Amino acid sequence: MNKPPPPLLREADTARAEIAPCVLIVDDVEQNVRLLSDLLSVKCGYRTEQAFNGEDALALAARVQPDLILLDVVMPGMDGFEVCRRLRSQPMFEATPIVLVTSLDPKEERIKGLEAGADDFLSKPLVQAELFARVRSLLRVKSLYDQVTSQRNELARWSALLEQRVQDKLEEIERLAGLKRFFSPRLAAKLLGDGRDDLLLSHRREVSVLFADLRGFTAFAETQPAETVMTVLREFHAAMGELIFRFDGTLERFTGDGMMVFFNDPDPTPDHALQAVSLGVAMCDAVATLQSAWAEQHGPTGVGIGIAKGVATLGAIGFDSRLDYAAIGSVTNLAARLCAEARAGEVVVSAEVWADLRGLGFTAVCDDLALKGFAQPVRCHRLQRRRGSPA
Repeated sequence: MNKPPPPLLREADTARAEIAPCVLIVDDVEQNVRLLSDLLSVKCGYRTEQAFNGEDALALAARVQPDLILLDVVMPGMDGFEVCRRLRSQPMFEATPIVLVTSLDPKEERIKGLEAGADDFLSKPLVQAELFARVRSLLRVKSLYDQVTSQRNELARWSALLEQRVQDKLEEIERLAGLKRFFSPRLAAKLLGDGRDDLLLSHRREVSVLFADLRGFTAFAETQPAETVMTVLREFHAAMGELIFRFDGTLERFTGDGMMVFFNDPDPTPDHALQAVSLGVAMCDAVATLQSAWAEQHGPTGVGIGIAKGVATLGAIGFDSRLDYAAIGSVTNLAARLCAEARAGEVVVSAEVWADLRGLGFTAVCDDLALKGFAQPVRCHRLQRRRGSPA
């Protein structure tokens, strides 16, 4: 009694069967079908499927999608020519080799077969050597066609993937360019990498707000040529913009000779009050350097800084083609009023900001100011210098 093959051998045979070419044999004579099936499977190692009429052949071909079809011409009902025409009308069989097997007049059958879409012909009675040679040749062509098709499909897939990646990158660049309108390049890139798509939506958060304004600019602009005025503004904006990005501030807007910057949004910063003050001090130092070049044109005398801390409503405001990222609330009004009270080269901070600076080496003069829009005098602090640093 024969023993069944070991499991590993059975699996290997199954794997070979799965990758072996499949030949569909169609003939109304069962003996012919069995013979061809045995020859092709035993001697060539091909998988075979069998059909005994045209209708069954079409259904079976659609289900198994063979690599080659051996099709008898003379069959009851639907003959081989009609089966061939119907197969060729379907895109899935446009490259499948179809060999017509016939015992009729070769010349007449070939013309009708070529018109129906056949690739080759075999005459009955079949010669095994010719059968094997034609089948191998056509399967080789089919294999090459499948490889080219697979490579073309893979190329199309990679092309689509590349196109999508390019589109995604363009959208990322557009989003990054939009974020750079409000935030420093480093912060914009970080927000984009974090997938913060909702950062422009309205929300509330504690922020530190800085207002800066050039002192003496109005009188300067009224007496100097427009070109000179714009040159001074460009120098001022360039220097301030570099500092804002260095300290990762969020620029809300330029107002000619002034600007508004806030901290702790959209990227949380634990010491945002200190960061705002550090920016304010750096701004005063930078404008003091610029003043030496402005002196000949009787330019601005310095920059005044006001800083306040509190909760604000933040988000994008404006319309589709012109949006700003804004902070709205009493904290922004207070920062603006403190800025108006600041002298040239001076930083004035609210009591909340000063509370965060205690113990960090700052000195200040305390003042109670009557500010427009505030019913009671507001306690503020005029920063002097940090201990151990030059005045």
